[in-house]
Amino acid sequence: MKTGYSFDNRAPEADSQLRTLESFLDPITTARLAYPVLRRGAACWEVGAGGGSVARVMAAAVGPEGHVVASDLDPSHIEPDDNLSVVCHDARTDAAPSGAPFDVIHARLLLLHLPERRKVLRDLVDALAPGGWLVVEEFDCTAPLRVLTAPTDDAAKLFGQVMDVILGALQDRGADLAWAQDVHTEMVAAGLSEVDTVTHSESWTGGEPGAALHDLNSRTLEPRLVAAGLSVDQLTAFRKLAHDPSFASLSYQFVSTRGRKPLR
Repeated sequence: MKTGYSFDNRAPEADSQLRTLESFLDPITTARLAYPVLRRGAACWEVGAGGGSVARVMAAAVGPEGHVVASDLDPSHIEPDDNLSVVCHDARTDAAPSGAPFDVIHARLLLLHLPERRKVLRDLVDALAPGGWLVVEEFDCTAPLRVLTAPTDDAAKLFGQVMDVILGALQDRGADLAWAQDVHTEMVAAGLSEVDTVTHSESWTGGEPGAALHDLNSRTLEPRLVAAGLSVDQLTAFRKLAHDPSFASLSYQFVSTRGRKPLR
């Protein structure tokens, strides 16, 4: 079994996937990173930075006195700036980038994909400065997505079938669909204090960015989905449903957990 992150930043759909996730998640993340977590002059590390939107939020918040390192296996979607450095980095094997220890470290939709997630989380804690904050955000994929409206019962059933195969493909690569539920406990076990967790879910209607993410994910994973038994016709119908305004489902719970390294 090949393990690791399931969505390739070099895939044709990658830019649209990243923009779609940012439109849904960035307001939540920005609120979680707001003062007193992010401060002027802070040193920050955005791990698995994707399209770089959160790294840019960090860079604006810390100002010219601070600095942000944005790292990713493929950082080609991120542009460096005066107080924003971009590095190629594998969180599973590489040491913390230059700039450690950091006042703020953030990782979103990364650790759930990595079988080494607990080791990586502890490595991130080790890279924190005393008093620094770690913010880890993941989707909780343990419960099937509830279909709220659908054009037909068969369409609702198809949506569930395809989503089950998509999640199976992620698990086959080493993803832990329940990891989001464990992050709070793992942060406490790693010695962080002031640990708190918030969750968010909303409806995704066909044709809107959230539902469009289902279409994009199915295209990126298509070879594995077909190998798992889905037909091209099923995938075509699933993608059509993702753009049908008569269809709506709840999103996955987005779980944001943060904790602080004790000063001593």
